[in-house]
Amino acid sequence: MRASFASDPDLARGRRVHEDESSFRSCFQRDRDRIIHASAFRRLKHKTQVFVEHEGDYYRTRLTHSIEVAQVARTVAGALYLNAELTEAVALAHDLGHPPFGHTGEDALHVLMAPYGGFDHNAQAIKIVTSLERHYADFDGLNLTWETLEGIAKHNGPVTGDLPHALADYNALHDLELHTHASAEAQVAALADDIAYNNHDLHDGLRAGLFTEEDIAELPLLKASFAEVDKLHPGLDKSRRRHEALRRVFGLMVADVIDTSRHLLVESGAHSAQDIRELGYPVIQFSAGMWRDLGEIRKFLFTRMYRAPEVMVIRADVTRVVEELFPLFLDKPELMPENWTESIAGARSDLTILARIVSDYIAGMTDRFALQEHERLIGNTPRVGVHVTNRGS
Repeated sequence: MRASFASDPDLARGRRVHEDESSFRSCFQRDRDRIIHASAFRRLKHKTQVFVEHEGDYYRTRLTHSIEVAQVARTVAGALYLNAELTEAVALAHDLGHPPFGHTGEDALHVLMAPYGGFDHNAQAIKIVTSLERHYADFDGLNLTWETLEGIAKHNGPVTGDLPHALADYNALHDLELHTHASAEAQVAALADDIAYNNHDLHDGLRAGLFTEEDIAELPLLKASFAEVDKLHPGLDKSRRRHEALRRVFGLMVADVIDTSRHLLVESGAHSAQDIRELGYPVIQFSAGMWRDLGEIRKFLFTRMYRAPEVMVIRADVTRVVEELFPLFLDKPELMPENWTESIAGARSDLTILARIVSDYIAGMTDRFALQEHERLIGNTPRVGVHVTNRGS
């Protein structure tokens, strides 16, 4: 059973290139399956979440993060009677545009691309699923439905002002109504992202030894969760105690989104997915109290994890890798693989077009491939991954 304001696959706005629909999968299921089979999705296995992907087998990568986001998103969508397939499709695709080395790689590419229109990972995800994936006979990209593309483009809210070039180029061909909020399903995917990374970054930071249980014990949500575990399981070993506490925090975040959003959806009076878009505010939200508590956790993680001295050393190293690869390929585009030759041939006379091709190529690299290419073409490549040791259990 779905709510009236859920996205209905039978009322979907279709694909840019017409296709006969499947007799056994909804259009949103088909979108989800195409995303899972995309080359860009597989490459997320070797892309940084926080730690460079080969630093340890237990740390999250962009792939495991995306799977965790999709799991949370399906749970919330089901509880709110939304379309779980569309929610999952957006959740699985939301990080496809991330370059190697996570936000550090994105920051470096954005600076390098400033003269050529900048770089934005959400816009890059749109470019990947509408152009850069080239496997099908009848079209470039994955030819996803309008609803899935809308969700990828604006799951974090309306996109206004100067648009990233990759998004502006596609939107000129296929209007995604960027000035409105996205469907409730896409909004669920956005908050599932928040839930997943707040939870797993605490896990990974503890495992890396960047902070201890004692350091986080007084944080909002954590204090009560550890206290409950200690009451129910006195003397529990350190690893299990940590897991039990953090899964309670996870559960509190999910329950809060469901309860808060359920009330907002009822109060909105929305009777269709289009009503949700036109409300002018998001209907999938944390409560004010939970948002405040998560703000404290985010501030802690920013200081103790994302900007920890060990991590900053890695950030500097991988920034240098991107900063040195970009001008090399811009000056000598023939160093890129043969399958990029056709694109390069028509771009040599236009530096902006060439820079965007180089950016697409680098953004598609995995962490390890970027390091390997730097070593092969430039040398003196930093030994990324030796700075953070696995001191956790």
